[in-house]
Amino acid sequence: MSNHKQISETIAQRLNRIVESETIAMAKLGRALAAEGKPIINLSFGEPDFRTPDHIKQAAIDAINQNFTYYTPVAGIPDLKEAVKLKFKRDNNLEYNTDQIVVSTGAKNSIMNTVLALVNPGDEVIIPQPYWVSYSDMVNLAEGVCVFINTSIDEHYKITPQQLEEAITPKTKLFMFSSPNNPSGMIYNESELKAFAEVFERHPHVYILSDEIYEHINFNEKHYSIANYGTLINRTITVNGVSKAFSMTGWRIGYIGAPKEIAFACEKLQSQFTSGTNSIAQKAAIAALLGVMQPTYDMRTAFHSRRDLCYNLLKDVEGIKLLNPDGAFYLFPDISHFIGKSYKNYTIHNSQDLCMYILNEFYVVTVAGSAFGNDHCIRLSYATNEDNLTIAINRIKEALSLLK
Repeated sequence: MSNHKQISETIAQRLNRIVESETIAMAKLGRALAAEGKPIINLSFGEPDFRTPDHIKQAAIDAINQNFTYYTPVAGIPDLKEAVKLKFKRDNNLEYNTDQIVVSTGAKNSIMNTVLALVNPGDEVIIPQPYWVSYSDMVNLAEGVCVFINTSIDEHYKITPQQLEEAITPKTKLFMFSSPNNPSGMIYNESELKAFAEVFERHPHVYILSDEIYEHINFNEKHYSIANYGTLINRTITVNGVSKAFSMTGWRIGYIGAPKEIAFACEKLQSQFTSGTNSIAQKAAIAALLGVMQPTYDMRTAFHSRRDLCYNLLKDVEGIKLLNPDGAFYLFPDISHFIGKSYKNYTIHNSQDLCMYILNEFYVVTVAGSAFGNDHCIRLSYATNEDNLTIAINRIKEALSLLK
């Protein structure tokens, strides 16, 4: 695909260190086929299909009517930073001062700021696989070295404290992970995070980036933040935002709670990139964080139902290995059984081949597991309605049944 091609000599060579996001690339291919009249169902989006709740939209309307349309402070307006501070205490029992909080143009911006603020050329960054598609490219752009810890479906896509210990070296600067995880939907529980904290306490030179954007899409238990354990709050960057929990993807509001020095560094970086994020969206984010949570809980209930539907449709398919995820809104089935099989002019050599076969022949957009560091899997998003999900999963089942 074009996103893997080397760029021309005209463009800065740093662009050769990264590729276009695979999720964005697959969505683009799906849109092109839909424009040709093909009956595309998109299971690639990491985006809730629900509307932003009315009280949040009203806060934005009020801000417009009050002419709140000027530049804002780089790290966020004071009222929003105070709301984030209250949210961290209420939901995560984390104590941050407002000068430890930086609001950015989405959680992706928050993570990129953090990586650029911390990682020097040659620094090692530990990333458990599977991981969100952008982690490795962000590290590559900062000229860091990705150190991957492999997991499989048999380990529920979770690393162990021993694996973490063995991956840490004197060159390790940062550990990056998400829980609930994108793409697997797995969640690290309290005892698992405590065990990781014990490892990190032995290695005080390592910082932790905890991506908690799917915090409220949790089907099993209370969400736990690793910054709660030991002294880790002093070197943990807790990342969150409003996109998933409040169906506000297009509003582009993310934020971090971090040690003051790191927060200042992120603010300094942001001052030369985006400056303060959208003023109207910041007012809406205050309403999201401090307002009623029932729309979020209703959305979580719907995702839970969709998860069960998709899992039950796929769990008995011959050749598929599947976990029932604990959170987020993805399935990450192992499709190793289909590698080497063929149908028509298609031979499946890897996860990308399988995704292209399903897209071109059965009009369902998925994402190759290779984009997440696991070429034995594909990612399916169930962030669409149950009718679409039923049709799409049945198409996928037919596609797999034809591979011999």
